Amino acid sequence: MTNAALNQQSYTNSVGETYILRSADIISVEVFREEALSLDAVTVSGDGRVSLPLLGSMQVAGLTPVEFENEVERALGARYLHNPAVSINIVRYGSHVVTVEGAVKAPGVYEFIPGTRLSGGISLAEGPDRIARLSQVAVFRDSPDGREVAKFDYAAVQAGTMIDPVLQPGDRIVLGTDGLTVFWQDFLKTVPLFGLFVRF
Repeated sequence: MTNAALNQQSYTNSVGETYILRSADIISVEVFREEALSLDAVTVSGDGRVSLPLLGSMQVAGLTPVEFENEVERALGARYLHNPAVSINIVRYGSHVVTVEGAVKAPGVYEFIPGTRLSGGISLAEGPDRIARLSQVAVFRDSPDGREVAKFDYAAVQAGTMIDPVLQPGDRIVLGTDGLTVFWQDFLKTVPLFGLFVRF
């Protein structure tokens, strides 16, 4: 369970019911009975937009697929089609990448599906190596208020006695402080409790 008193509310235990589209996601756009207006795959640009036939550039980042369907239907209906039916699907969660480094077997940058937890992120890197210090897992995250970090005991996460947080796009997981600079090693030692989210 998250503990608001420890500032853990940003580390959720559950996945939202509706997915919010982001830059780098790849979506398909199907306009019923209008093949020329449909796209098998289009990437959401860095500024959160996609370019559609007839409609040009449209803002998509920050909307759910259903909300964007409604936007496209309104735009097509206002100028081109009578009662258009549009279906938006996610082809690839391109925005969802996590960096996993430190004492893992295969460090790197990995794509993950929404809902993947910390334990799943570590599994993407083939799990801890044999010399990993499981009590020292750092998760770095960018938030609207700045950069944040929390530390976790991976053994406790596996045992179910510590929160296994849902990852967010852009998270950086470091297993074992040996993978960090001396500054970060010293910084994490000052964090008084596991799972405490600290801004810096």
